[in-house]
Amino acid sequence: MSKSKLRVVFMGTPAFAVPVLQALAASDGVQVAAVYTRPDRPKGRGLAVEMPAVKSCALDLGLQVFQPASLRNEAAQEQLAGLEPEVIVVAAYGQLLPPTVLNTPPLGCLNLHPSLLPKYRGASPVATAILDGAAVTGVTLMLLDEGMDTGPIIAQLEYPLSGYETAGYLTTALFKSGAELLLSQLGPWSAGEITAKAQDDTLATVTRRLERGDGEADWKSPALELERRCRAFNPWPGMHTKWDGKTLKLLEVEPVPGDAAPGAVVGLGAGETPVGVGTVDGILGLKSLQLEGRRAVSAVEFLSGYRQFVGAQL
Repeated sequence: MSKSKLRVVFMGTPAFAVPVLQALAASDGVQVAAVYTRPDRPKGRGLAVEMPAVKSCALDLGLQVFQPASLRNEAAQEQLAGLEPEVIVVAAYGQLLPPTVLNTPPLGCLNLHPSLLPKYRGASPVATAILDGAAVTGVTLMLLDEGMDTGPIIAQLEYPLSGYETAGYLTTALFKSGAELLLSQLGPWSAGEITAKAQDDTLATVTRRLERGDGEADWKSPALELERRCRAFNPWPGMHTKWDGKTLKLLEVEPVPGDAAPGAVVGLGAGETPVGVGTVDGILGLKSLQLEGRRAVSAVEFLSGYRQFVGAQL
């Protein structure tokens, strides 16, 4: 007699959640009953309506998709219950699940969070780990409760950091690792072989949602801190400054030894880091830039078009 497949509803929205959905859909032991994602919304300068990456993937896989504006209304909750999920898997869905939803599947709602909980709860765990200069982060599979990343832990996987990761790269890597962790734990969890362990709240740290203003370069900060900010805020909000009345995005940077007044643009000679900006401690070398209304270019190419940049005060 063949073993029946685990009936799963998946909830996720952005591109980095796609590998989790793909892993579930490819698993022999799982039946993805439906996919929940946030509603389509206008994006870009033309405000063309775009579907979330998870929806696009789900449609390609031939899965039914639901996009309720909220899971707090009774109709949406009844629709979800009608799918009869045994477990709900959540990966960057974008909203807290109300108690009725949490209690719908008999095996609970399992969430992948890109940190080693209870450290870095909240909205920006990956960026904050980079900002802190952490040597190790990871991904946690947890049982959701009504709090913000406060539920008991099912399993964790560490991810050592090299000190060169951007938030975009690291988030993708963590969710790919999380997909593997999830699949390794779903069978034992559904068989009752795993007991989730409560988090130690005394060790908890909470991260806040990033804002565009976080990306503004503060030249009174050390070069090393600014380099971390550049990686932590890539792809959003990005690190930027003002030059000649326009926004200048700092895409790739590195701290280099030397002294210059904070905000002073100085030449650094030949090589892929030909220019830098003084900080309170060291110089922030610039490797690639993007001036408002222009394409991204290397610092070498940028200087060939804007020689007056050296000597400017940012």
